[in-house]
Amino acid sequence: MKSKIGPILLLAVLFSSTFFSSPVKAQPFTMRQQSDGWQKIDKELQATMDALAPGEMATAIVTLADQANLSAVSAKSYAGRQQEVVQMLQAKSQASQRAILALLGVRGAQGKVSRVVNFWVFNGLSVTTTPDVILELATLPEVARITPDEIDIVPTAPLYYASPEQNLTIVNAPALWDMGFSGQGVVVANMDSGVDGSHPELAGRWRGGSNSWYDPYGQHPTTPTDLSGHGTQTMGVMVGGDAGGTSIGVAPQAQWVAVKIFNDAGSATATAIHLGYQWLLDPDGNSATADGPQVVNNSWAFGAPGCNLEFQLDLRSLRAVGILPVFSAGNYGASANTSVSPANYPEAFAVSAIDNNSLIYGYSSRGPSACGEAQTIYPEMVAPGVNIHTTDRYGFYTNVTGTSLAAPHVAGALAVLRSAFPNLSVNQQQAALLNGAVDLGPAGADNDYGYGRLDILAAYQWLQAGGGSPTPTPSPTPTPTPAPVTKLHIGDLDRLSSSTSKGWTATVTILVHDAVERAVANATVTGKWSKGASGTGSCITNSNGICTISKTGLKKTTSSVTFSVTGVTHPTLTYQATSNHDLDGDSNGTVIVIGRP
Repeated sequence: MKSKIGPILLLAVLFSSTFFSSPVKAQPFTMRQQSDGWQKIDKELQATMDALAPGEMATAIVTLADQANLSAVSAKSYAGRQQEVVQMLQAKSQASQRAILALLGVRGAQGKVSRVVNFWVFNGLSVTTTPDVILELATLPEVARITPDEIDIVPTAPLYYASPEQNLTIVNAPALWDMGFSGQGVVVANMDSGVDGSHPELAGRWRGGSNSWYDPYGQHPTTPTDLSGHGTQTMGVMVGGDAGGTSIGVAPQAQWVAVKIFNDAGSATATAIHLGYQWLLDPDGNSATADGPQVVNNSWAFGAPGCNLEFQLDLRSLRAVGILPVFSAGNYGASANTSVSPANYPEAFAVSAIDNNSLIYGYSSRGPSACGEAQTIYPEMVAPGVNIHTTDRYGFYTNVTGTSLAAPHVAGALAVLRSAFPNLSVNQQQAALLNGAVDLGPAGADNDYGYGRLDILAAYQWLQAGGGSPTPTPSPTPTPTPAPVTKLHIGDLDRLSSSTSKGWTATVTILVHDAVERAVANATVTGKWSKGASGTGSCITNSNGICTISKTGLKKTTSSVTFSVTGVTHPTLTYQATSNHDLDGDSNGTVIVIGRP
């Protein structure tokens, strides 16, 4: 974020410059390369600083080296752990941030700082300031690193399908309901786009009050709101009931609270997400009251596979309280090494998607983890995430697909288990889920299915047995035999343009999938050119389900051309054009426009 120099908007604590016995003298920004502190500044933030005009500011996240020792927490109950952890975190930040806050107060009086937000969920701050002050902070020995506030965070966006499937019996949720455990006494939360609190399935399950909704952007300070529907969809999988005629939520008697980590424009900042996690630990601002949620779902990720540790300390704080951070594993598959952060942190519990026949969803991200988890198993487990019937905005329902919908199955499962075992530790929660999992794919844990499919009944039985070997799992219905796949469709269209000496060339890359999103080889794709070009083309997909069609000799006066898929043939599969889609959104799966380079 860039801003012009202005008055101080927020300083959590201000101290006089006399607090320092030896004030730190700011180094000229032009001397930054000679400063050891420059190495503590993230490269993206360095580029932002270099691009600023005189007088402009950037917002940065400052992480201090001295962090609370959360392994020293001794309380056993959830309420006791929440109080002890919050007080420990707050004491650490109050004690160690005084000198930096005093320095920022001085720089603010000089017109160089416009906003400071201090965090205690981890020991750090968000600072909007000039580049020379950022560099000055980096030279302080108590500063560990400085990272940008502008981040590429996206919901792990689902795809839309036509008809719902039965997903709750597959994970044995009704078996726990029959025992009397359906989430009662448990509060679940999501960090998402918000929630439509007026939906009939969700309105009566909102805990209500000023400690049950948080919008760090201040756009909707009191009323649960969702402008995209994504958060409403994930919440429905966790706590939805049967107002629409069928049961849709794993833990229908749980209550919910929520943090709106995306603003109304659909973007997010690191400051807002840190504040969101901080709010979850102590929603009412009184550590003596245990009003935080016991379960937190996160169906979002950084916008590309890789390892970014910006929120690792936040997740450590959640785990110290007793919250297992559940994350969707991402929709960047089907290749290996497509894990995303924060799901690939050792502190997170990553969930990929399967269909109701226990076949992996084709776009599910795969391991190993880019953040070096123990044994590099990624994801931890799988859960239903294809054609999931759930809540949508304005009281409607929808059927959606993606790992975004798989993760709340696991979060809902934790709510059900915690209604039976209220004081489960994080390690017990994770062990129960993994020991109860139904192994899929190759024998043992793997980087496609993790430790297997979620089975809430088996997890309950493992806990009931005192943490020993899980009891064989009775299933309400036998695991169905996968139906034969008979259909195929376009899974993605991508475009490329290149210049030639006399004009330019347009190329379309085509990906063909079967009905369970697996690549299809030996499919013949035909199409036609229009709106700037004419003619037809065809190609045959390779073992990865991919082929290309190009149009050469386009004139430089032609600004764009359009390619439309007219048919797909295969020796054994039938083309279903109504299922065509495009995950990255640069086409509708059938028609794509290629612009002149």
